[in-house]
Amino acid sequence: MSMSTTTPALPDSAPALVVTPVPEANTPPATLSAPAAPRRSRPPQRDGKVNGQPAFVLHSYPHKETSLIVDVFTRDYGRIALVAKGAKRPHSQLRGVLQTFQPLQAGWTGKSELRILTGAEWVGGMLPLEKTALLCGFYLNELLVKLLARDDAHPVLFDHYVATLNQLAHNEPAPIVLRKFERALLKETGVAADLTRCTGTRQAVDAGQVYVVDPERGPRPARASDAWPKITGKTLLDMESEDYGDAATQAQSKLLMRFLLAHQLGGATLNTRQILIDLMQL
Repeated sequence: MSMSTTTPALPDSAPALVVTPVPEANTPPATLSAPAAPRRSRPPQRDGKVNGQPAFVLHSYPHKETSLIVDVFTRDYGRIALVAKGAKRPHSQLRGVLQTFQPLQAGWTGKSELRILTGAEWVGGMLPLEKTALLCGFYLNELLVKLLARDDAHPVLFDHYVATLNQLAHNEPAPIVLRKFERALLKETGVAADLTRCTGTRQAVDAGQVYVVDPERGPRPARASDAWPKITGKTLLDMESEDYGDAATQAQSKLLMRFLLAHQLGGATLNTRQILIDLMQL
């Protein structure tokens, strides 16, 4: 995945960078659990300084000769861009800390779109993603990069992201895990319709009927001329209650979410999604 960014000029000096490196690979992980995190108000900033913010690296790319621009997803500030000065140097401790799918506590300074990373501490407590789960993780990150606006806090979605990484690391069924996250993403960004009510009439969805879902409005009874995916009422109700035990629900929800995400992406392609489709038909 490639991203282009117009980078503003940076100051010649920045606060000292505090780094806590990731332990060696043979260090046993801490007990795995999704952290309890009730919705919190956004912490106040003083002079644009933030410290100890829960965060995950979504993506990074080179900046000048020795630095990186790191796209991170934080619990209380949403998706932000940080300049990690010197992170490309061979002996920089940041090279081992700023890794995807590793829980961090990050600090930064600045109020512009591009802030300066001042601290990065590895938190631990999560198993690494491997094989297909790793590819699924990159798919989640690509969704967040392309669908989340910068500086828009989503603490509930952040906690859902943590839970999803845990589920993937524990080899829970990837198609079901991904469907739940995709649905949560659309809900938390305010573009998911209620799947239990028909648009316009507000009548309850009937499990025995067939529907299409208008990406802007919600479900309505299907017509013979509809080119949108046709979905049974049962699948819609199952999705709303996060019940993916039925094979038909799994198959239809995959088609529906692919359709709804494509609409929200406005024609942008998802590189990892296509790889997943080719490999596993997820």
